[in-house]
Amino acid sequence: MNHVTQMPDRRPAQVRKGAAATTAPRPADARARRRPTSPQGAAWAFLAPVTLYLALFYAYPLYRNLDLSLRDYTVRSFVQGDAPFTGLANYTKVFDDPTFAPALLHTVVFTAVCLVFQYAIGLALAVFFHQHFRLSATLRALFLVPWLLPLIVSASTWSWMLNSDSGIVNAALHAVGVGPVNWLTSPDWSLTSVILANIWIGVPFNLVVLYSGLQSIPASLYEAAALDGANAWQRFWRITFPLLRPVSAITLLLGLVYTLKVFDIIWIMTKGGPADSSTTFATWSYQLGFGNLLPAFGPGAAVGNLLVVAALVFGLIYLKVQRKQALS
Repeated sequence: MNHVTQMPDRRPAQVRKGAAATTAPRPADARARRRPTSPQGAAWAFLAPVTLYLALFYAYPLYRNLDLSLRDYTVRSFVQGDAPFTGLANYTKVFDDPTFAPALLHTVVFTAVCLVFQYAIGLALAVFFHQHFRLSATLRALFLVPWLLPLIVSASTWSWMLNSDSGIVNAALHAVGVGPVNWLTSPDWSLTSVILANIWIGVPFNLVVLYSGLQSIPASLYEAAALDGANAWQRFWRITFPLLRPVSAITLLLGLVYTLKVFDIIWIMTKGGPADSSTTFATWSYQLGFGNLLPAFGPGAAVGNLLVVAALVFGLIYLKVQRKQALS
C-alpha cells in the first residue's frame, strides 16, 4: 500500500503570505464583481437633481396655482387652508368681467407687435454685424446693454423719457414743431409707450440668437450665389432666411413666452392704466391677486393659468412644426 507523504512547505513565511494574498480575492473586489453598477441606476442618479428641481419649482407652483383657481380663497382661508371647492366658478367670473375683453385684446396686440418688431430689427442688426467690419464687436456689445440692465432701471428710464412735461421725447418733438404727447397718461398712447419700451429691451436677445445662427451658415453658399450673379437681397431671401428658419422658430417661441408674461415694464410705466388702456393678462392677474384691499386669489390665479395655457399651446404648435420639418 503506497503512502504519499506530503512535503512540508519550506518557503519563508513572507513568501507564503504573499502567495495567499495574490490567490485569495479581497472582499471589496468580490462584492464589486458580484454587484456591477447598473447603467439605469447611474442615469437615475444623474436625473435626480433635475427632477427634484422641476418638481419643487415648476410642478408644485403650477399645482398650487391650479388649486387656487378652483377654490374660493380669502385671506383667512388662504392662511388656514380651508377654502371651499368651487370648480370653474373663478374662470366664469373672469370671462364675465368687463376687463376681460380689453385685457385679451391688449395682450394680443402687445405680444404680436413686440414679436414682429423685435424679430425684424434683431434680424436686420444680425445681418448687419455679420459683415465683420471694424468696431463690429464693440457695437454688438453696446447693443447688449438694454438686455443686461435690470427691468426696473429700463422701465424707469423710459418713464422719464416719455414724461409729458419734462421728457426728452417731447422735448425733441417740440424742437421739430410737434406738440407734446401724453405718452403715459393718455388712453390712446399708453399701450404704444409700453410696446416701444419692450421692443427696445427685447431686440438684443433676438440679435444675439440670430447672429449665432448666421455663424453656422457656410460662407461657400454666399460665394457660390455671388458667382451666379445673385444680389444682396436674393442672397438673403434664398440663403439666409431659409437656413435661419429653425433658429427663427425657437427665437420667436422664446420671445412669445417672455412677452406674454411681461409685467415689470407695464406696471412701472403705466400700472395698466389709465382706465385699463394698457392692462394685459399679466398685470390684471396681479391686480386681482394683490392690487386690492380684498384680494381675489381665485380669479387672479385663473387669469395666470390662461397665460400658462396660451404658452403651452404655442409650445405644442412649435413641436408639431419641428416634427413635420424633421420628417420632410
